[in-house]
Amino acid sequence: MLFNLHFNNINYGDHMKKMLIILVAVMILAGVYIFKDANQNDRHSSLLDEDSFVLIAHRGASAIAPEHTLASYQMAMDMDADFIEIDLQMTKDGVLVAFHDDTVDRTTDGSGKVAEMALADLKKLDAGSWFNAENPDRVKDEYIGIGVPTLEEIFTAFGDRTNYYIETKQPDKNDGMEENLMELLDQYGLLEESLPEGKVIIQSFSADSLKAIHKLDDEIPLIQLTDDLEQEIPSPETFELYREYAVGIGVGYRNADEAYIAAAKEAGLLVHLFVVDELAEGEKLKSWGANGIFTNDIEAVGSLK
Repeated sequence: MLFNLHFNNINYGDHMKKMLIILVAVMILAGVYIFKDANQNDRHSSLLDEDSFVLIAHRGASAIAPEHTLASYQMAMDMDADFIEIDLQMTKDGVLVAFHDDTVDRTTDGSGKVAEMALADLKKLDAGSWFNAENPDRVKDEYIGIGVPTLEEIFTAFGDRTNYYIETKQPDKNDGMEENLMELLDQYGLLEESLPEGKVIIQSFSADSLKAIHKLDDEIPLIQLTDDLEQEIPSPETFELYREYAVGIGVGYRNADEAYIAAAKEAGLLVHLFVVDELAEGEKLKSWGANGIFTNDIEAVGSLK
Protein backbone atom coordinates (compact mmCIF):
# COMPACT_ATOMS: atom_id res chain seq x y z
CA MET A 1 0.00 0.00 0.00
CA LEU A 2 2.78 2.42 0.92
CA PHE A 3 4.59 1.57 -2.29
CA ASN A 4 1.46 2.21 -4.34
CA LEU A 5 0.81 5.51 -2.58
CA HIS A 6 4.40 6.64 -3.13
CA PHE A 7 4.19 5.62 -6.78
CA ASN A 8 0.94 7.52 -7.28
CA ASN A 9 2.42 10.59 -5.64
CA ILE A 10 5.32 10.48 -8.06
CA ASN A 11 2.91 10.27 -11.01
CA TYR A 12 0.81 13.07 -9.55
CA GLY A 13 3.88 15.26 -9.13
CA ASP A 14 5.02 14.64 -12.69
CA HIS A 15 1.53 15.43 -13.94
CA MET A 16 1.47 18.71 -12.03
CA LYS A 17 4.87 19.68 -13.40
CA LYS A 18 3.66 19.06 -16.97
CA MET A 19 0.49 21.08 -16.34
CA LEU A 20 2.56 23.91 -14.86
CA ILE A 21 4.86 23.95 -17.90
CA ILE A 22 1.88 24.05 -20.26
CA LEU A 23 0.25 26.83 -18.22
CA VAL A 24 3.43 28.94 -18.28
CA ALA A 25 3.77 28.41 -22.04
CA VAL A 26 0.16 29.49 -22.62
CA MET A 27 0.67 32.59 -20.46
CA ILE A 28 3.83 33.53 -22.37
CA LEU A 29 2.06 33.15 -25.72
CA ALA A 30 -0.91 35.14 -24.48
CA GLY A 31 1.41 37.86 -23.28
CA VAL A 32 3.12 38.03 -26.67
CA TYR A 33 -0.21 38.43 -28.48
CA ILE A 34 -1.50 40.97 -25.98
CA PHE A 35 1.74 42.96 -26.31
CA LYS A 36 1.53 42.74 -30.10
CA ASP A 37 -2.11 43.84 -30.16
CA ALA A 38 -1.37 46.65 -27.73
CA ASN A 39 1.42 47.91 -29.96
CA GLN A 40 -0.82 47.70 -33.02
CA ASN A 41 -3.62 49.52 -31.23
CA ASP A 42 -1.18 52.18 -30.03
CA ARG A 43 0.07 52.65 -33.58
CA HIS A 44 -3.42 52.83 -35.04
CA SER A 45 -4.75 55.13 -32.35
CA SER A 46 -1.78 57.44 -32.89
CA LEU A 47 -2.87 58.16 -36.46
CA LEU A 48 -5.03 61.00 -35.18
CA ASP A 49 -2.98 62.02 -32.16
CA GLU A 50 -1.71 65.59 -32.03
CA ASP A 51 1.87 64.27 -32.10
CA SER A 52 1.28 61.82 -34.94
CA PHE A 53 3.12 61.80 -38.26
CA VAL A 54 1.59 59.76 -41.07
CA LEU A 55 2.50 58.99 -44.67
CA ILE A 56 -0.43 59.22 -47.06
CA ALA A 57 0.12 57.51 -50.42
CA HIS A 58 -1.15 60.14 -52.86
CA ARG A 59 -3.26 58.30 -55.45
CA GLY A 60 -1.47 55.18 -54.23
CA ALA A 61 2.22 54.71 -54.96
CA SER A 62 1.72 56.98 -57.95
CA ALA A 63 5.40 57.70 -58.63
CA ILE A 64 6.05 54.03 -59.34
CA ALA A 65 2.69 52.69 -60.58
CA PRO A 66 -0.32 54.07 -62.50
CA GLU A 67 -2.23 56.35 -60.17
CA HIS A 68 -5.58 55.31 -58.73
CA THR A 69 -5.29 51.66 -59.75
CA LEU A 70 -5.41 48.55 -57.60
CA ALA A 71 -1.74 47.99 -58.47
CA SER A 72 -0.82 51.43 -57.16
CA TYR A 73 -2.74 50.95 -53.92
CA GLN A 74 -1.27 47.50 -53.33
CA MET A 75 2.23 48.82 -53.86
CA ALA A 76 1.62 51.59 -51.34
CA MET A 77 0.40 49.03 -48.82
CA ASP A 78 3.44 46.85 -49.46
CA MET A 79 5.63 49.89 -48.71
CA ASP A 80 3.83 50.39 -45.39
CA ALA A 81 2.03 53.65 -46.14
CA ASP A 82 -0.28 54.68 -43.32
CA PHE A 83 -3.08 55.54 -45.76
CA ILE A 84 -3.96 55.09 -49.40
CA GLU A 85 -5.52 58.25 -50.81
CA ILE A 86 -8.51 57.90 -53.11
CA ASP A 87 -10.03 60.70 -55.20
CA LEU A 88 -13.71 60.06 -55.86
CA GLN A 89 -15.56 60.87 -59.04
CA MET A 90 -19.06 59.72 -59.96
CA THR A 91 -20.05 58.21 -63.29
CA LYS A 92 -23.15 59.16 -65.25
CA ASP A 93 -24.94 56.14 -63.81
CA GLY A 94 -24.06 57.06 -60.23
CA VAL A 95 -21.11 54.76 -59.49
CA LEU A 96 -18.21 56.03 -57.37
CA VAL A 97 -14.84 55.47 -59.03
CA ALA A 98 -11.24 56.29 -58.12
CA PHE A 99 -10.17 59.05 -60.49
CA HIS A 100 -8.50 62.41 -60.00
CA ASP A 101 -9.20 64.48 -63.10
CA ASP A 102 -12.69 65.38 -64.22
CA THR A 103 -11.75 64.05 -67.67
CA VAL A 104 -10.16 60.71 -68.61
CA ASP A 105 -7.80 62.20 -71.20
CA ARG A 106 -4.57 62.34 -69.16
CA THR A 107 -4.49 58.86 -67.64
CA THR A 108 -6.39 56.65 -70.10
CA ASP A 109 -6.61 56.01 -73.83
CA GLY A 110 -10.02 57.66 -73.94
CA SER A 111 -11.41 61.17 -73.82
CA GLY A 112 -14.34 62.91 -72.20
CA LYS A 113 -15.64 63.71 -68.75
CA VAL A 114 -16.01 61.02 -66.13
CA ALA A 115 -19.40 62.42 -65.11
CA GLU A 116 -20.66 62.00 -68.68
CA MET A 117 -19.58 58.37 -69.00
CA ALA A 118 -21.40 55.24 -67.87
CA LEU A 119 -19.35 52.79 -65.82
CA ALA A 120 -19.45 50.22 -68.64
CA ASP A 121 -17.78 52.71 -70.99
CA LEU A 122 -15.23 53.76 -68.38
CA LYS A 123 -14.33 50.11 -67.82
CA LYS A 124 -13.31 49.74 -71.47
CA LEU A 125 -10.46 52.21 -71.03
CA ASP A 126 -6.77 51.41 -70.54
CA ALA A 127 -5.64 53.28 -67.43
CA GLY A 128 -2.09 51.94 -67.29
CA SER A 129 -0.30 52.11 -70.64
CA TRP A 130 0.20 55.88 -70.33
CA PHE A 131 2.33 55.25 -67.24
CA ASN A 132 4.65 52.89 -69.13
CA ALA A 133 5.03 55.45 -71.90
CA GLU A 134 5.93 58.24 -69.48
CA ASN A 135 8.11 56.14 -67.16
CA PRO A 136 10.37 53.91 -69.28
CA ASP A 137 12.43 52.96 -66.22
CA ARG A 138 9.34 51.61 -64.41
CA VAL A 139 7.59 49.75 -67.23
CA LYS A 140 5.57 46.68 -66.31
CA ASP A 141 3.53 44.58 -68.73
CA GLU A 142 0.85 44.15 -66.07
CA TYR A 143 0.02 47.86 -66.32
CA ILE A 144 -1.14 47.51 -69.91
CA GLY A 145 -4.92 47.49 -70.00
CA ILE A 146 -5.32 47.96 -66.26
CA GLY A 147 -8.75 49.33 -65.47
CA VAL A 148 -10.28 52.19 -63.51
CA PRO A 149 -11.46 50.73 -60.18
CA THR A 150 -14.76 51.46 -58.51
CA LEU A 151 -14.69 52.30 -54.83
CA GLU A 152 -16.53 49.07 -54.16
CA GLU A 153 -13.83 47.10 -55.97
CA ILE A 154 -11.21 48.78 -53.80
CA PHE A 155 -13.06 47.88 -50.62
CA THR A 156 -13.54 44.32 -51.88
CA ALA A 157 -9.84 43.99 -52.65
CA PHE A 158 -8.43 45.48 -49.44
CA GLY A 159 -11.19 45.43 -46.83
CA ASP A 160 -9.91 46.68 -43.48
CA ARG A 161 -6.28 45.71 -44.22
CA THR A 162 -5.43 49.32 -44.97
CA ASN A 163 -6.48 52.82 -43.94
CA TYR A 164 -8.38 54.97 -46.40
CA TYR A 165 -8.02 58.70 -47.01
CA ILE A 166 -10.88 59.59 -49.36
CA GLU A 167 -11.54 62.88 -51.15
CA THR A 168 -14.91 63.92 -52.51
CA LYS A 169 -14.23 65.61 -55.86
CA GLN A 170 -16.70 68.07 -57.36
CA PRO A 171 -19.44 67.05 -54.93
CA ASP A 172 -21.54 70.04 -55.99
CA LYS A 173 -21.84 68.43 -59.45
CA ASN A 174 -22.44 64.92 -58.14
CA ASP A 175 -25.65 64.78 -56.15
CA GLY A 176 -25.73 61.97 -53.64
CA MET A 177 -21.96 61.41 -53.57
CA GLU A 178 -21.76 61.68 -49.79
CA GLU A 179 -24.71 59.35 -49.19
CA ASN A 180 -23.34 56.76 -51.63
CA LEU A 181 -19.92 56.93 -50.00
CA MET A 182 -21.28 56.45 -46.50
CA GLU A 183 -23.50 53.56 -47.62
CA LEU A 184 -20.49 51.75 -49.10
CA LEU A 185 -18.39 52.37 -45.99
CA ASP A 186 -21.17 50.92 -43.89
CA GLN A 187 -21.74 47.99 -46.25
CA TYR A 188 -18.09 46.97 -46.02
CA GLY A 189 -17.91 47.34 -42.24
CA LEU A 190 -15.55 50.30 -42.33
CA LEU A 191 -17.57 52.35 -39.86
CA GLU A 192 -17.57 49.74 -37.11
CA GLU A 193 -16.77 51.08 -33.64
CA SER A 194 -14.37 48.17 -33.12
CA LEU A 195 -12.05 49.52 -35.83
CA PRO A 196 -9.21 51.87 -34.87
CA GLU A 197 -10.03 55.55 -35.05
CA GLY A 198 -8.78 56.89 -38.35
CA LYS A 199 -9.43 53.72 -40.36
CA VAL A 200 -11.20 56.07 -42.78
CA ILE A 201 -10.59 59.80 -43.16
CA ILE A 202 -12.57 61.93 -45.60
CA GLN A 203 -11.26 65.17 -47.05
CA SER A 204 -12.62 67.79 -49.44
CA PHE A 205 -12.13 71.34 -50.60
CA SER A 206 -15.91 71.62 -50.22
CA ALA A 207 -16.97 72.57 -46.71
CA ASP A 208 -20.56 71.79 -47.69
CA SER A 209 -19.60 68.23 -48.62
CA LEU A 210 -17.78 67.70 -45.33
CA LYS A 211 -20.67 69.16 -43.35
CA ALA A 212 -23.08 66.85 -45.18
CA ILE A 213 -20.94 63.85 -44.17
CA HIS A 214 -20.69 65.18 -40.61
CA LYS A 215 -24.49 65.18 -40.43
CA LEU A 216 -24.60 61.59 -41.64
CA ASP A 217 -21.91 60.43 -39.19
CA ASP A 218 -20.38 62.85 -36.71
CA GLU A 219 -17.72 60.32 -35.66
CA ILE A 220 -15.85 60.01 -38.95
CA PRO A 221 -12.70 62.19 -39.08
CA LEU A 222 -12.83 64.96 -41.68
CA ILE A 223 -10.08 67.11 -43.17
CA GLN A 224 -10.77 70.52 -44.69
CA LEU A 225 -8.56 71.05 -47.72
CA THR A 226 -7.46 74.61 -48.39
CA ASP A 227 -6.27 76.08 -51.66
CA ASP A 228 -4.70 79.32 -50.46
CA LEU A 229 -2.32 80.60 -53.10
CA GLU A 230 -0.29 82.59 -50.60
CA GLN A 231 1.24 81.70 -47.27
CA GLU A 232 -1.22 83.38 -44.94
CA ILE A 233 -2.27 82.04 -41.57
CA PRO A 234 -6.07 81.80 -41.31
CA SER A 235 -7.70 83.76 -38.52
CA PRO A 236 -8.57 82.03 -35.22
CA GLU A 237 -12.21 82.44 -36.23
CA THR A 238 -11.59 80.50 -39.46
CA PHE A 239 -9.82 77.73 -37.59
CA GLU A 240 -12.73 77.62 -35.15
CA LEU A 241 -15.19 77.21 -38.04
CA TYR A 242 -13.16 74.26 -39.32
CA ARG A 243 -13.17 72.73 -35.84
CA GLU A 244 -16.97 72.56 -35.88
CA TYR A 245 -16.83 69.61 -38.30
CA ALA A 246 -13.19 68.74 -39.06
CA VAL A 247 -10.28 67.29 -37.12
CA GLY A 248 -7.66 68.87 -39.34
CA ILE A 249 -6.68 70.74 -42.46
CA GLY A 250 -4.88 69.78 -45.65
CA VAL A 251 -2.53 72.43 -47.00
CA GLY A 252 -0.05 72.73 -49.85
CA TYR A 253 3.34 72.33 -48.16
CA ARG A 254 4.73 75.47 -49.77
CA ASN A 255 1.97 77.50 -48.10
CA ALA A 256 2.56 76.28 -44.57
CA ASP A 257 5.60 77.37 -42.62
CA GLU A 258 6.39 76.57 -39.00
CA ALA A 259 4.22 79.42 -37.70
CA TYR A 260 1.26 78.30 -39.81
CA ILE A 261 1.52 74.73 -38.53
CA ALA A 262 1.85 75.93 -34.93
CA ALA A 263 -1.22 78.16 -35.23
CA ALA A 264 -3.36 75.37 -36.67
CA LYS A 265 -2.26 72.91 -33.99
CA GLU A 266 -2.85 75.51 -31.29
CA ALA A 267 -6.42 75.69 -32.59
CA GLY A 268 -6.71 71.94 -32.12
CA LEU A 269 -6.37 70.92 -35.77
CA LEU A 270 -4.15 68.29 -37.34
CA VAL A 271 -2.03 69.48 -40.28
CA HIS A 272 -1.51 67.22 -43.30
CA LEU A 273 0.59 68.71 -46.11
CA PHE A 274 0.59 67.95 -49.84
CA VAL A 275 2.45 66.81 -51.95
CA VAL A 276 5.96 66.03 -50.67
CA ASP A 277 8.30 63.72 -52.58
CA GLU A 278 11.68 64.78 -51.19
CA LEU A 279 12.97 63.24 -47.97
CA ALA A 280 14.75 66.41 -46.83
CA GLU A 281 11.56 68.45 -47.27
CA GLY A 282 9.59 65.86 -45.35
CA GLU A 283 12.12 65.88 -42.51
CA LYS A 284 11.85 69.66 -42.25
CA LEU A 285 8.05 69.63 -42.18
CA LYS A 286 8.03 66.87 -39.60
CA SER A 287 10.42 68.87 -37.40
CA TRP A 288 8.02 71.83 -37.69
CA GLY A 289 5.24 69.73 -36.19
CA ALA A 290 3.28 68.64 -39.26
CA ASN A 291 1.09 65.60 -38.57
CA GLY A 292 1.66 63.99 -41.95
CA ILE A 293 2.38 64.40 -45.63
CA PHE A 294 0.83 63.23 -48.86
CA THR A 295 3.45 61.76 -51.14
CA ASN A 296 3.60 60.29 -54.62
CA ASP A 297 6.88 58.60 -53.79
CA ILE A 298 6.37 56.52 -50.68
CA GLU A 299 9.65 54.78 -51.50
CA ALA A 300 11.62 58.04 -51.20
CA VAL A 301 10.14 59.28 -47.92
CA GLY A 302 9.40 55.99 -46.18
CA SER A 303 12.17 56.46 -43.62
CA LEU A 304 10.18 59.32 -42.05
CA LYS A 305 8.00 56.76 -40.26
